[in-house]
Amino acid sequence: MRIRRAVPEEAEACWHIRNLSIRDGCKTSYSAEVLMAWTPEAMPENYRKVISKFPFFVAETADARLVATGYLDLSCASVEAIFTLPDYVGKGVTSQILNTLKDEAIQRGLKRLILASTPNAQTFYEKHGFLFLKESTHYSKMAQSDLRCMEMAIEL
Repeated sequence: MRIRRAVPEEAEACWHIRNLSIRDGCKTSYSAEVLMAWTPEAMPENYRKVISKFPFFVAETADARLVATGYLDLSCASVEAIFTLPDYVGKGVTSQILNTLKDEAIQRGLKRLILASTPNAQTFYEKHGFLFLKESTHYSKMAQSDLRCMEMAIEL
């Protein structure tokens, strides 16, 4: 699996990965109504801008299929939105993306990373050294709902 920077022209493919990942991975944490509101088919145009603005990475198979995404929000030293296609969960791809993000953060001089995890992903992040700080609720405009989150951090 190759990990590389995403380009804005891949925004729709990355959005599709995001939606499938949320719908499958979060189904035990949030209602079907929240999941559908949170994952609209129409991609907001600012998503393409996120790919340009931040260190945004994709995992790509040998046949150039994108299967996972993740990025760093440098303004708040935060791991944002790691998403993996359901067929690739448990195959190490998500770990590769997270390790790439951690390496990128170190190269940029960051000493600590934070994230807000969905409840279903908390154990994954703990296995990668993140410590649970507190449970919180974040209002999602897209989901039009409060989302239960686990705030976590890691020292680099």
